[in-house]
Amino acid sequence: MEHREISFESVAENIHIVENLIDEICETLDVNEEYYGNILISMTEAVNNAMVHGNKLDSQKKVLVTVKTDDTSIHFTISDEGPGFDYDNLPDPTAPENIEKPNGRGVFLMKNLADGCNFEENGRVVELEFKALN
Repeated sequence: MEHREISFESVAENIHIVENLIDEICETLDVNEEYYGNILISMTEAVNNAMVHGNKLDSQKKVLVTVKTDDTSIHFTISDEGPGFDYDNLPDPTAPENIEKPNGRGVFLMKNLADGCNFEENGRVVELEFKALN
């Protein structure tokens, strides 16, 4: 079992920190390519949401990412310092009126690509779980 925590400023360039972390974890755990894609997309959406929507790209505010792994799963927790959001009342990005919109798909993608997606602390914390390891 592995446990790691990283914290970084809410600036767009820092998304590479999370990408590197995911690459390292998935390589260590020998995660298959399709599942790696699901993890990468879900995590970049979660971290991007934390930086942009939660912390409003305020470089004084941090995003905290915690990773725990065991024999069968990877658990990620992404926290921001923002006010939170109403995660139960988001517009459906698959609805005809929303299809052309350039944003609004992050939470939808996380819920559909992760095996578990839970929000805590009024949406300031998202927990993503990926179960099917090789």
